[in-house]
Amino acid sequence: MMGLRDFVKDYFLGFWDYETPKVMVVKNKTLGVIYRGVQFLVITYFIWYVFISEKAYQESETRPESSVYTLMKGTAVHGDDILDTVEYVRPSEGGDVISTILRREVTYDQKQGTCAEHFMVANANCTRDSDCVQGEVDFDGHGRRTGRCVQYYNHTFKTCEIQTWCPIERYAVVREQALVEAINFTVFIRNSIHFPGFKVLRGNIKDISNPKEMRRFLNKCHYDKETEPYCPNFRLGYIAAQAREDFSELCKTGGVIGVFINWNCNLDLDYSYCQPTYSFRRLDLRKDQASSGYYYRFAKYYSREGVESRTLIKAYGIRLDVIVHGHAGKFSPIPTIISTVTAMTSVGICTIICDWIMLTFIDKNEVYSDRKFDEVIKEPTVPKAPELGFINSYGSNHSDLSDGVQL
Repeated sequence: MMGLRDFVKDYFLGFWDYETPKVMVVKNKTLGVIYRGVQFLVITYFIWYVFISEKAYQESETRPESSVYTLMKGTAVHGDDILDTVEYVRPSEGGDVISTILRREVTYDQKQGTCAEHFMVANANCTRDSDCVQGEVDFDGHGRRTGRCVQYYNHTFKTCEIQTWCPIERYAVVREQALVEAINFTVFIRNSIHFPGFKVLRGNIKDISNPKEMRRFLNKCHYDKETEPYCPNFRLGYIAAQAREDFSELCKTGGVIGVFINWNCNLDLDYSYCQPTYSFRRLDLRKDQASSGYYYRFAKYYSREGVESRTLIKAYGIRLDVIVHGHAGKFSPIPTIISTVTAMTSVGICTIICDWIMLTFIDKNEVYSDRKFDEVIKEPTVPKAPELGFINSYGSNHSDLSDGVQL
């Protein structure tokens, strides 16, 4: 108990001690090189990375308000048909997602009725009616089973009969040629971005006051990073090439490509320098062939002889996802002061590192540590003894004690 009490007492009394750095010049070249080297690295980090690269002296805004409008342009000849944007573009109203059909697989003249299930569906092959369970629905199949075993269309083997849209897609599908002319289709992308904190509104289209000149510019220009950075028209072939994709391969399987619009604006400069940069990257996974690519189904319904019919279309195409990122910064005294104080404080780490190296690896005989750490204790003062003052007179010596004050 006494040891614990002494420990608590010493800790309590030591808590109120004051520590102050002691200046000691160490004539050691190795330690001096390390000290200046660490100083150089810390100062370089803050000047180059923190202030120049990251612009820590600026107040920043990273959540701007943005709007995107897209429009596909182009006309294609497919056999005897002329296809326009209504035929191959989804959705037609535009937005931050737009797709175009590159290849179609069509199943014509389907009607509600009964027909044979596809032979590759699990448990679809049969030899008699008892092999087929009436009312059973296989979610990997095409419909509900009737309980009958029927001939598989014009083949000799049999499969279970189902109630569905007949004939089934996997049997009667017609695969059309790819729409290779789509490589020259253009996508119009209009983007407006607003930084409410700085009250700055910018757009990705060249500012032309004359409406006729604006229409002429938009009808003729194609985006180029160097010559036409403010043109909002992008060729599909250009987008695929920038995403490092083979357009002919995309026609077969389809794909999802991200169009990234990046606004990195330094508002300390003129606002005209606040321009977007574009990058393109495929978003769907290509490693998994079963789920890669992009396709969807839709149907065109009609009535023939009073019977509802449809044409089922499986469309492969390119889907463009327009993704906008924005960052704006402007000088502000508060982040400047904080970053400056942080930089000045961080320079002190050089002393800590060098002290540790000196006391751990260099101070073998504890020469530096004896001089580095001193303990100063205030001791009670001892009264001084009275001093005698002497007065020299003509012909005689006289001494006097005047309360310790020299006469």
